[in-house]
Amino acid sequence: MDNKRLYAVRGATCSKDSPFEIEKSIKTLFDKLYSENSILDENLVSIQFTITNDIKSLNPATALRKAGYGSDVPLFCSQEPEITGMLKNCIRVLITGYFEEKPKPVYINGAEVLRPDLAK
Repeated sequence: MDNKRLYAVRGATCSKDSPFEIEKSIKTLFDKLYSENSILDENLVSIQFTITNDIKSLNPATALRKAGYGSDVPLFCSQEPEITGMLKNCIRVLITGYFEEKPKPVYINGAEVLRPDLAK
């Protein structure tokens, strides 16, 4: 892992609560995270998801494995605290791994409101 250091990168997506929609949203999010940051599973330490309480039909970690990502990476999922005015139907991710440069966060499908400072 020469020239690499430990970083964490965030991402988020919104999804309807159905297995198909969650799988589609997770695949789209990870396609973008991996391509924009040249991520390789072999350089990852762990992936943690959080979900809002209205996501109940499928664990995003399961969707990630189905999409072909993170086969040997430890995955974890927990529920976001319920906060007044919080963004609904939201899946957030924190990826920890070794990167050559600081990775770029990815917010899609309505989750962009979480990080307006990243808007292009």
